[in-house]
Amino acid sequence: MASHLSFLALLATTTWCCAIASDPSLLQDFCVADKMSQVNVNGFACKDAKDAVVEDFFFSGLHVAGNTRNIQGSAVTAANVVQIPGLNTMGISMVRIDYAPKGQNPPHTHPRATEILAVLEGSLYVGFVTSNPNNTLISKVLNKGDVFVFPKGLVHFQYNYGTDNAVAIAALSSQNPGVITIANTVFGSKPSISDDILAKAFQVDRRTVNWMQAQF
Repeated sequence: MASHLSFLALLATTTWCCAIASDPSLLQDFCVADKMSQVNVNGFACKDAKDAVVEDFFFSGLHVAGNTRNIQGSAVTAANVVQIPGLNTMGISMVRIDYAPKGQNPPHTHPRATEILAVLEGSLYVGFVTSNPNNTLISKVLNKGDVFVFPKGLVHFQYNYGTDNAVAIAALSSQNPGVITIANTVFGSKPSISDDILAKAFQVDRRTVNWMQAQF
């Protein structure tokens, strides 16, 4: 019995030590990104805290409508660590998305962030697709004031099916969420993915693949 109690005590101690061993994401008040630093780190090196200024924590621009005169009919205005150096290590960022009538934010993923989106104006048809093997489409029509969550890493989209402009604002759980637009990535890579691979993956002929690649 004593040996069993000793083992359990050791296990509990080990588990407790491991539970508190990892560092929190932020070990000081802030870590303003030093974009001029030559140090290679995961993110940006910090500049000296005494050199921080108010502009490091400020961005003005989300009140300005983006230019939606493009093939997708949408525009994304980002407010991440690139625009706001004070977001470094904070694990959060924002975007404004403008949609022309019939415009869309095409299927894409954010490899490093969950996204929560709120509609400010208009209506949007939004959705995401679950991972293999089910590939279930979870979708809904959103109206002004509605909120929707896109889980981290899953393919998702927004489409303005209305006749008026639409506007949304979204928060993402990373200072630099990244974006992978599916069509651009698959058909517009440099160098190109082999025609044979894409033809087999999409179950089409090589001529169709070549035509798709030519669009990007």
